[in-house]
Amino acid sequence: MSDVELPTTRYVRSGDISIAYQTMGHGSVDLIIILGVLSHVEFMHEIFPGWTDLLRRLAAFARVVTFDKRGQGLSDRMPGVPLLEERMDDVSAIMEAIGSKRAVLVGISEGAPMSALFAATYPERVSHLVLWSGFARFTNTSDFSLMFPEEAIFRLVKHYGTGAFIKAVMPSGAHDPVLVSQFAKFERLSASPGAFKALLQQNALIDVRPILANVRVPTLVLHSLKDRLVPVENGRYLASQIPGAKYIEYPDGAHGFFECDVPKLCGEIEEFVTGKRESQQHNFERVLATVLFTDIVDSTNRAVQMGDHSWRSLLDEHDRMARRIIERYRGQLVKTTGDGILATFDGPGRAIHCALDFEAAAAQIDLPLRAGLHAGGKLKSGTRISAASQFTRQHASWPFLTRAKFWFRE
Repeated sequence: MSDVELPTTRYVRSGDISIAYQTMGHGSVDLIIILGVLSHVEFMHEIFPGWTDLLRRLAAFARVVTFDKRGQGLSDRMPGVPLLEERMDDVSAIMEAIGSKRAVLVGISEGAPMSALFAATYPERVSHLVLWSGFARFTNTSDFSLMFPEEAIFRLVKHYGTGAFIKAVMPSGAHDPVLVSQFAKFERLSASPGAFKALLQQNALIDVRPILANVRVPTLVLHSLKDRLVPVENGRYLASQIPGAKYIEYPDGAHGFFECDVPKLCGEIEEFVTGKRESQQHNFERVLATVLFTDIVDSTNRAVQMGDHSWRSLLDEHDRMARRIIERYRGQLVKTTGDGILATFDGPGRAIHCALDFEAAAAQIDLPLRAGLHAGGKLKSGTRISAASQFTRQHASWPFLTRAKFWFRE
């Protein structure tokens, strides 16, 4: 796989269920990421800033596996609710499919208790255990008060599919209507409301406290002090109950890794697993990057017709609009070019949506635009067109994209 391609989604059978998974990297270490209650292995590359970067940084020293648990994302829906043991079987099926005898398990949120149970049950198959934003029990009881009452958790079902989860997972985007809309789509792609409710019902039964003392593999517990969904006391509890566990608490961040220091996080995982941070010295500028550049159609003639003063005022409005829309899609404005802009994004999805919105907004002030997308960052001569450019071609029927010209230059 080239440096700029997104991983291919594959399927493995686990009993009667097909499990969707992706692999990235060719390191000697196998690292399996077990996600929480929301997941979609393909859409996460588009919606979450830093997700692809995180995976590529980990893939510098490991073969990284992500998957959608049964009933979620691209994996098969199923009647009833899967038990933790059945979810563990899915991990085993993936390990067999990729020929992995032993792996690092990285459990995030709901994935943490399952990862801990897997490590306690199959210690010979787990080399290291990493728990991020994890918990031992999903709901409060008379002898456990670190989470929330069951009725409070089930109120989440009422708002499912609206993007409400973004307030806890990625609070910095909670006031951006575009990001909230995208997060709502992520929720709906992860599971239907009924499936989500069933997952919560099953999660209410999760309690791995009795097995934590039996986890005998090297364990790293990571948690943010500002985690709104799983309070930090849960991370501290896990670290205190797992023998020899190393605990790192971040003063900033949120429940998801999206707002943490990704290079630092990956460096700590690499050092914990390998004893060094060699891969962090690599040049990670050559990740999946998408460059958006635009220009105003027939700008020279327009400038002559309008006169310098009026044209300058219109360009100033164009530039202000560009900055606002690029920021909305978490891009970086590299420069303005007089009659256009150059901006970068960490994935093709946001770049395309930014181009669509920018074109529509510019049309309101009578400025027709052309747009170009270049995917892949710093490519060497001869590198084949990446998944990002394939993505734009798949969406060539969109109104703006049929009028846009796409360059794929060095």
